[in-house]
Amino acid sequence: MHTSRTAFHPAAEAAPAMRASHRPWLPLLRARSAGAIAVGLALYLTLAANVALWQALAEGGRAPSVYLPRMLGMGAWLFFGLIALLSFFAWPRVIKPAGLVLVLLAGGVQHYMLGYHMVMDPSMAANVLQTDMHETRDLLGWTLLRDVGLLLLPAALWLWRQPVRAQSAARRLGGNALLLVGALALAVAGSLLFARQLAPLMRNEPQLRYMMNPLASLYSTGMAALRPHLQRSTQRVAISGDAHLLAPAGGAGRPPLLVLVVGETARADHFALNGYARDTTTELARLGVMSWPHATSCGTSTLASVPCMFSHLGRTAFEARGSEYENLLDVLQAAGLAVLWVDNQAGCKGVCARVPTAAANDAAQQGRYPALCRDGECLDEVMLEGLDARVAALPPERRARGVVLVMHQMGSHGPAYARRSSAALKRFGPECTRTTLSDCSHAELVNAYDNSIAYTDHFLGRTIGWLQQQAARFDTGLLYMSDHGESLGEYGLYLHGMPYALAPEVQKHVPLVAWLGGGLGRHAGIDEGCARAGTQAAVSHDNLYPTVLGLMGVGSSTYQRTLDLFAPCRRSGTAVAQAPAAAP
Repeated sequence: MHTSRTAFHPAAEAAPAMRASHRPWLPLLRARSAGAIAVGLALYLTLAANVALWQALAEGGRAPSVYLPRMLGMGAWLFFGLIALLSFFAWPRVIKPAGLVLVLLAGGVQHYMLGYHMVMDPSMAANVLQTDMHETRDLLGWTLLRDVGLLLLPAALWLWRQPVRAQSAARRLGGNALLLVGALALAVAGSLLFARQLAPLMRNEPQLRYMMNPLASLYSTGMAALRPHLQRSTQRVAISGDAHLLAPAGGAGRPPLLVLVVGETARADHFALNGYARDTTTELARLGVMSWPHATSCGTSTLASVPCMFSHLGRTAFEARGSEYENLLDVLQAAGLAVLWVDNQAGCKGVCARVPTAAANDAAQQGRYPALCRDGECLDEVMLEGLDARVAALPPERRARGVVLVMHQMGSHGPAYARRSSAALKRFGPECTRTTLSDCSHAELVNAYDNSIAYTDHFLGRTIGWLQQQAARFDTGLLYMSDHGESLGEYGLYLHGMPYALAPEVQKHVPLVAWLGGGLGRHAGIDEGCARAGTQAAVSHDNLYPTVLGLMGVGSSTYQRTLDLFAPCRRSGTAVAQAPAAAP
């Protein structure tokens, strides 16, 4: 019987395996070192995660002969800077997860740079670190998931398909050191090569350096996190030691009660009181308030402006050392007045740390007033609920001398402007209900924002109504001033928080309103007709500190008469006199 020549032969089956065993270097051709993967990630992030930077350079350069060298120079900085950063993570078990985290961060930052034209400088990073869950929720949405996914998925797929070459720790450490030194050397060489293009660009447009994604966001976040631990002084400088109450300028009478409303994100040019075409301030106009149409803020974010508003130093000096000092509330309390901070926002940024406080939007308030609170946040009117009880709980001996209530609004905080007004007060429509503001028409966006201003008008009207009910016990008045303004798409910008020197006027132009009709003007000896005549003057947050001291009759070496809005209109014989200012 014949046997087939195609029968199974063990040697033939083993031949491919034997050939592979003689070529062990074949898998190494497919596997990459962790350093090579780091270089690939750096290139991907440079090209795909910096669309906002490339757009800004192209728009600013006009001609390709101008903007292409700038792109190459900044691209070199980015590429080699990212390689240097990733060299610390270029280990076989680390590079992939670290790379995914970096791409995820870059995707989120790029979404906000493109959608809101934000710049991730240290002040913006500090705002992000102090953003509460409610504000964070307003900034989330499907567009964020889409934009992050578009950047993350290609990187994740590429990384998944890359086998990483195993190397000894010593060999990898040497490779990482070489990668770091080489990247830094090439970054320096790129700086020298493109110095002619980049030096004037960085001097004239410093915001571009904070658009280098994700290097700028990492740097800014680190600076914002470390800054509180790098303060030159750990002991707060006292300025309240000589604070004392003075005899009322208007003669003996009821103790003063001032409500100081710290507005949020309100633009002066959207107040009808200041000439805006829409009737956004009906109730304030009916009540005959005074309005200063030319007021500016200390900063362009709550974190920067609120502490500055309550400082005796003024904006320029406060930027250097302001956080080291006590503030207006410390002085008022040291003088013997009752002080209470009522918050419907994300905190007082340290201003109320040493005075009584109340959260008007806590879980108990939300459950008690469901008509005013939904989805974990409340409309500003909730601060008026239970306010009599809050005042009654203040020390009676202090109440007998006078009361200062500070109300910190939710106001017109974006991007969810439609949530900042009640259904009954939505005068302007249709309104933008999205949080990706660039997806709305400008008219819809302005409608939603103006509805929030109209709600602030209603809230201030109700607050003045509450003050009028206190007439039997107090001489009352109200001051309202916003912390900063807002961009509503002008120049392609949205929200706020731009560096002060670069920010548009709408982020710094804020409303300032006063109502003294409850007897506080008389108590402080103010001629209201004179005060109204002076409302066209240019004023700022710098005026708030001495104006409040003057209204409440508090003597202090930090009082500056020239900045007190009402000092020129105070009747002769007033007890509040100019004193030498404390040394900053």
